[in-house]
Amino acid sequence: MRTSFLAVASALALFCTAPGIASAAEGEFSYRYLDEDGEVRVGSLVDPPSGECIEIPEVADWDVSAFRPRNNTDSRAVVFKDGDCESDAYFSLRANGGHGSDRLLLRSVVFVTG
Repeated sequence: MRTSFLAVASALALFCTAPGIASAAEGEFSYRYLDEDGEVRVGSLVDPPSGECIEIPEVADWDVSAFRPRNNTDSRAVVFKDGDCESDAYFSLRANGGHGSDRLLLRSVVFVTG
């Protein structure tokens, strides 16, 4: 009986604990990409979540990469050449103005606070 009470009390305490506030990078992260007609378009992520891999939506279903990233968020942005943020080919863009050239290709990004 005591073990059951302890288990229920522990589960209840865990459930009632206030969840952490999800943090987000505040600002805009923009990039360029080619659409299906070969035209250069501009895409962006506004106030993206921090600490999770984000695949660039406009190139996710194509065999192309985005390019020329501009990080105007308050967090560091780490861009990857692959779609799952696991590649050894990555580049870090500083917060508040970090950017890359047309040669910096990306398919995913993760925002790092702190």
